[in-house]
Amino acid sequence: MALPVRQQLIYWGLAAAGFLLVLWALGDVILPFLVAMAVAYFLDPIADRLEKAGLSRLWSTIVICLIAALVVVLTLLVVIPLMVSQLSGLVQALPEIVSNVQSFLTERFPAAMEEGSPLRRSLVSIGQSIQDRGGEVVSTLLSTAFTVVNVVVFIVVVPVVSFYLLKDWDRLVAEIDSLLPRDHAPTVRHLAREIDKTLAGFVRGQGTVCLILGTFYAVALTLIGLSFGVVVGFIAGLLTFIPYLGALIGGALAMGLALFQFWGDWWWIVAVYAIFQFGQFVEGNFLTPNLVGSSVGLHPVWLIFALSAFGAVFGFVGLLVAVPVAAMIGVLTRYFVSRYRDSLLYRGVEGRGAELPESQDDSAE
Repeated sequence: MALPVRQQLIYWGLAAAGFLLVLWALGDVILPFLVAMAVAYFLDPIADRLEKAGLSRLWSTIVICLIAALVVVLTLLVVIPLMVSQLSGLVQALPEIVSNVQSFLTERFPAAMEEGSPLRRSLVSIGQSIQDRGGEVVSTLLSTAFTVVNVVVFIVVVPVVSFYLLKDWDRLVAEIDSLLPRDHAPTVRHLAREIDKTLAGFVRGQGTVCLILGTFYAVALTLIGLSFGVVVGFIAGLLTFIPYLGALIGGALAMGLALFQFWGDWWWIVAVYAIFQFGQFVEGNFLTPNLVGSSVGLHPVWLIFALSAFGAVFGFVGLLVAVPVAAMIGVLTRYFVSRYRDSLLYRGVEGRGAELPESQDDSAE
């Protein structure tokens, strides 16, 4: 005999509360394991394809890990130092950029830039703040990142845990499936498939889009000679995770730097604009339709809210789990809304009577 609905709600509620409590209490301790789980989930389809090609699960995992290790090493040796160097240079150059903007505005709009005007005071204040605190901000960001993430533990734990999770992923899924309550197993499997579809479409798909666009922007902007092109490409690619935001912020930053660097050489400014237009064309017509799909059920506003809320409550770990949890909440919400629409609470007695067969209506008369 199944447990009463009230008791089931109590048990599931306690389980959810316990999960959130553990997430809040452990915090940075579980960060490497969350990252490893995300890596394994991201790479599982590749391992499945290699298995279909004839490799065993163990050798599929080994091949994937070797390629991933090569990519990580190249990134650490080439991309990260270059990006940090350009980020520091950008912070140091910002006061000069602000000063040039101030000179341009003074020349074009002298009335607005008179001595003591609000706009002039704001620009001077911004330039002085950047000059005084810009380097401090960069060093603080780097030191905070290395404090939050214990580098040694992170570098050791994430690859090892990712390897074992990827190797045993199918077995772990089957084991979890065997523990599902038998009465609710079909419903849980259905919801799990919907959640996986959403995550696969958004996290895997959108993550791949971010990587491709970020690499394209960084390489293209660097090739045309734009200073800080790697940083701009990284920012634009990272923010592509939130639809339209990456192109808006990355494009505005790139165009601002292009105007500062190539003032008078309009062809190069047009080239920067063309790069972002081409990137948006490829994303909208090829990358997003094929890698993400037309709809994954995560509205941009809901995504921004989830990132803000989980980041504020759980910190950096919250940012990592925000998208998966938002996807789960979205799937569960749609499921409960559909159940609500089928219930008497929504349809009422008239709605129920409208669906009765004619024979039942006649007998009722």
